[in-house]
Amino acid sequence: MTFEELGLDQDILQAIGELNFVEPTPVQEKSIPEILGGGRDIVSLAQTGTGKTGAFGLPIVQLTDPNAKGVQAMILSPTRELCLQIAKDLTAFAKYKQGVNIAAVYGGADIRRQIKLLRSGASIVVGTPGRVIDLIEREELELGSIRWLVLDEADEMLDMGFKDDLQTILDTTPEERQTLLFSATMPPFIARVAGHYMHDPLEIRIGKTNQGADTVEHHYYMVRPSDRYAALKRIVDVVPDIYGIIFCRTREETKDVAERLIADGYNADALHGDLSQAQRDMVMQRFKIRHLQLLVATDVAARGIDVKELTHVINYNLPDDTEVYIHRSGRTGRAGRKGTSIVIIGKKEISRIRQIEKISGKTFVRCMVPSAEEICQRKIAFFVDGIAGQATNEESPVAKFIPEAVEKLAAFEKEDIIAKFICAEFAAVSKYYQGADDLNLPDEKKDKETRAREDEGMARLFINIGKIDSIRPGDIIKLINSFMRGVVEEKINIGHIDIMRNFSFVDIDGRYADMVVENMNKQMVDGYRLIVELADPKSYDGEECRERRRPQERKSSRRDNGWNDYNPSPRSNRADRRHRDRGTKSGRKKI
Repeated sequence: MTFEELGLDQDILQAIGELNFVEPTPVQEKSIPEILGGGRDIVSLAQTGTGKTGAFGLPIVQLTDPNAKGVQAMILSPTRELCLQIAKDLTAFAKYKQGVNIAAVYGGADIRRQIKLLRSGASIVVGTPGRVIDLIEREELELGSIRWLVLDEADEMLDMGFKDDLQTILDTTPEERQTLLFSATMPPFIARVAGHYMHDPLEIRIGKTNQGADTVEHHYYMVRPSDRYAALKRIVDVVPDIYGIIFCRTREETKDVAERLIADGYNADALHGDLSQAQRDMVMQRFKIRHLQLLVATDVAARGIDVKELTHVINYNLPDDTEVYIHRSGRTGRAGRKGTSIVIIGKKEISRIRQIEKISGKTFVRCMVPSAEEICQRKIAFFVDGIAGQATNEESPVAKFIPEAVEKLAAFEKEDIIAKFICAEFAAVSKYYQGADDLNLPDEKKDKETRAREDEGMARLFINIGKIDSIRPGDIIKLINSFMRGVVEEKINIGHIDIMRNFSFVDIDGRYADMVVENMNKQMVDGYRLIVELADPKSYDGEECRERRRPQERKSSRRDNGWNDYNPSPRSNRADRRHRDRGTKSGRKKI
């Protein structure tokens, strides 16, 4: 599907072509034709960064009549930053649409200037609820004839306390308008708005509710609370080109973390509610042009920030609400880029990680807080790559100083010069981390036995047979050796075996683990399908194993059906085994 196939005019196509819009996102593909057709109201549930501004902005700009007087579209957003971003995007969309004027109205700015914009003839108004009501009460903004009302980030407007303001604004708009509601979630009040103020709305869902973006990886680091800031520094240090937001719970914590980062020489600043609007604008401008690498912010202060190139989102603390985490993580991994969402947790919070995994459908990977050696190695590699890519130019202001430097270094070998530069550049980093402690907490699932197993080169396998099958360790050993006969020349070293009620864990020589899984997993034995796979440490408690243990109901003990006598032909391949009689003992089934 292309934008042209969606029905957009040539002037709009030309504008978005210059913006490098290649193909519509799913929310744009489903929304644009509906709005262009002048059809039903729309409730669109989609995560941050899915192209919602284009979904409503492109068709509205196209349909706006440049010759009509008065405001034709009202777009409400929760924050000043998002309001300005939407207005900027719509202005870009309307570049070749003569006579379509966009005005942004928001608090914290000179209202007289905004009134002047409205009086000069604004076709589309983008505003925050408080300022819109102010202008309505001053009779400077008339919404009685609008054709479109857009509620963007509706759930965030509700979270920020705009419930009454939204109702006031909705009551001033005409019945025959087309209402477009865009939200990441559907809380009860938003559902009531849809039921009361919208006419038979079309619901568009992009992805699953509360599901994070597929372009984002989710990592967690587990440290003591007292080591949280030290861990943050190492996480940042190991990614020299990081460009991200660090989320804190309170404005006091935001100030503290930002001040400590600045004092330690990091390119960071804070964004929180105690800043004036002018200070907020200055911080945001520096961040958007990458004069800042790290923005430390609260959730409220960061709402409406639209920076598509973020590489990382770091949760200094795990938020209390899963939806908040999903919102945060959605700020990276936008516009087809990959992103990383990081959480720094304590040992007791691992259950919260599992809860978010279950709700969001995403898997968190535990990462180790980088060591001093890893940090130095990564920083040096980044520095060397930068030097290698540096262009040399005779017209450079420093070119005239190079001959003198070359002469002074002429007595040294190339390797010595490189070593001297590296040592000089990274002496401070090396000294700072010299003798640094390991900040990682022990893995909650790794006991002495697990660490000993890894040290001995053993791997642990899961197999879905257990005490309920009257299975014994010798039976499992024989079963493995039977399947591997003819596959490997020697008997596989089998170590500790844990037999649970419904399943078992088996330690085997790590060199053969994948081969055993390949040859045994999903094989049929006596009418029962085996599940054999590398054991996931997080499943050692058996919760996940219990869910996987039965592809069919077991009605009797396998001991009576001869598990311990099972002995497949070494020459039979996997396809043959599914059709071979598994033995001669009475009671066995043919596969």
